[in-house]
Amino acid sequence: MVDKIYSLSVVIPFYGDPADTFVLIEQLKTQHFEGSLEIIVSDDASPTPFPQIEGVTVVRRDTNGGFGSNVNTGVAAATGEWVLILNSDLTLPPNFLTNILAAAREEKNVAGGRGVLISPQVTGHRGESQWVGRNFPKTRHHAWEWFTPAARLRPTKLWHAMVGHDLTCTTGKRSEPDWLMGACMMLLREDYTAVGGMDERFFMNSEEIDLQRRLADRGVTRVFRGEIVVEHVGGGSSGATAQRRQWVLDSRFIYNAKWNEGRHLATALRAVSYANFAFNSLRALRNKDVAPRPILREELAYIKKAEHKK
Repeated sequence: MVDKIYSLSVVIPFYGDPADTFVLIEQLKTQHFEGSLEIIVSDDASPTPFPQIEGVTVVRRDTNGGFGSNVNTGVAAATGEWVLILNSDLTLPPNFLTNILAAAREEKNVAGGRGVLISPQVTGHRGESQWVGRNFPKTRHHAWEWFTPAARLRPTKLWHAMVGHDLTCTTGKRSEPDWLMGACMMLLREDYTAVGGMDERFFMNSEEIDLQRRLADRGVTRVFRGEIVVEHVGGGSSGATAQRRQWVLDSRFIYNAKWNEGRHLATALRAVSYANFAFNSLRALRNKDVAPRPILREELAYIKKAEHKK
């Protein structure tokens, strides 16, 4: 007897509070979807195990390995032709599954039958773009983001361009950026498996960039379809701010070492930290609550810990 082959497998990485995942599952079950749907929740050894739910396949890891490991476990259990990886804190429009599968099939035809990785526009609940499409990262992108005085420019296109966001990826538009944010992305299961899935050395962040570089080498086109829009809370599974900052920095050093990018990243970030110290010293003249030296020590500690990651 041949097991059923689904047109689409949805993989939801899970860790922590199950409330958002319950809501997402209900959204998926009530979708107007023209196809066969498999829903998989991959539990990353959460302290609160995800319960068995009718119509949902739950797979549980023995150890907590982070986002990439958890997605790999979920995809390994999938049987669909296409795999859709969804963060649990998403709000989906009613026809989302039908629309994104149709868009993926269309893009595959445009690509002459080659594989594609596709993402919709992802916004916050106020409609603000989360800059789904991005350029492959360089040292200059990381240095600019590390530069404290630049923070006041965050609302501007200049800031987003300087950190490597692809400004062509806007609501209603189609674009082909270097890589797409991993909160909501669809690709052929065959392509995911062929490149070995996500590199499990990345605990949190950069795993989708590394995956998409390998997919690019395989000839898979990365496509942003901005006429499809989902809402995303963001950061729900990333822990405390300090922990998340270390994870982000760790992942950047692992990525750089793997792809021989930015061999001078540690030097550049240290130089920026001393520039931040000078800026904070000026701020401290007017605001006694600003502590330049502890901030400098904290930044240097992040860098020192991260630069040994390979």
